[in-house]
Amino acid sequence: MSLRIRDLPSPNHDPRPEGAQVDTLVLHYTGMRTAKEAIARLRDPDSRVSAHYVVEEDGRVWRLVPEARRAWHAGVSHWRGREALNGRSIGIEVVNPGHEWGYRPFPALQMAALCDLCLEILARHPIAPRDVVAHSDIAPDRKQDPGELFDWEGLAANGVGLWPAGVPGGDAAPAEEGAALPLLGAIGYRTDLPVPVLLTAFQRHWRPERVDGRADAGTLARLAAVAALCAGGR
Repeated sequence: MSLRIRDLPSPNHDPRPEGAQVDTLVLHYTGMRTAKEAIARLRDPDSRVSAHYVVEEDGRVWRLVPEARRAWHAGVSHWRGREALNGRSIGIEVVNPGHEWGYRPFPALQMAALCDLCLEILARHPIAPRDVVAHSDIAPDRKQDPGELFDWEGLAANGVGLWPAGVPGGDAAPAEEGAALPLLGAIGYRTDLPVPVLLTAFQRHWRPERVDGRADAGTLARLAAVAALCAGGR
């Protein structure tokens, strides 16, 4: 059975830049108390924010902006040398109150619907696994969503994004911070920010066992593994 997507149009969109190709998928959490509040804000012309899709905790999926149009979800953003990612990305808001309002695990029904939605999007656009990213990856100094409770590993196991399978991340032994920066750059992060800021974003995505911005052995092991996957064209 194909995924059921309901339309709930937002006025907050505009044309993509001429010749722009969609090559990035950005996942967010809504960070508001309820799904109703979040959807209302994403459809409010005064908010100047939107997303292409919203996935509720019970698995319902809403389309707010057509994929051919530019939604306003990424803001000031950077990934793999690319700037202003709204013009080249699809944005999905996953309903969760976020760190401010009672951050909690993402339900299985929600993650299953999100996975199906992502797979449909990936079938329509040339988005590499390394370009399925968190809002916190592309704006690490501003954002922390969808956060360390988000099941990136499960998505990757089903063909959405990257995960360094079989690489332990629990070793908290101190390591050399200077070794982290070139690996972060190879993965796609901007490298003109403080290393702890970048490491925190990386940990939220690929090393959720310990999110503290420190370059310990477990973090460096995961960094090297993800960088290797990226270098292989993943």
